[in-house]
Amino acid sequence: MAKDNLPYPSEGLVLTHFLTVSDVARSRQFYSEVLGGEAALNENPCIVKLANSWIIMNPGGGPTPDKPDVTLRPPIDPHTVSSFMNIRVADIEACYADWSAKGVQFLTPPIDRRAELRCYMRDPDGYLIEVGQATGMLEGLFTRTNDEPE
Repeated sequence: MAKDNLPYPSEGLVLTHFLTVSDVARSRQFYSEVLGGEAALNENPCIVKLANSWIIMNPGGGPTPDKPDVTLRPPIDPHTVSSFMNIRVADIEACYADWSAKGVQFLTPPIDRRAELRCYMRDPDGYLIEVGQATGMLEGLFTRTNDEPE
């Protein structure tokens, strides 16, 4: 384990994303082998360095002294989401083809949203992940609002 691959800053801060997972090994495989991350720590907790960020994964559990009334668990309802991971890529078509070949099930193919090309997928526990490529926003074009004409 290389200390440089762990999210421990010598100054300031780093932002990581914690996921409560049902199967640590399965999730580690998805984020490392499918999405191309590097496992920095296999368990307790599992930490995968993915691009310029880290994903920390552990099984769920009941309250602890520092979170006395909180229980952690993976998502229950895939149709209700309060947050999601957002991955920005340079070539969405290449990522879509590569990750589809590795077994990722996307909700739709990439769709042109004027500001960006975008699609969504789920990880093994059902966490929603947006995959996007900036296009129009680089030219000052942003996604239309519902009341804005085409």
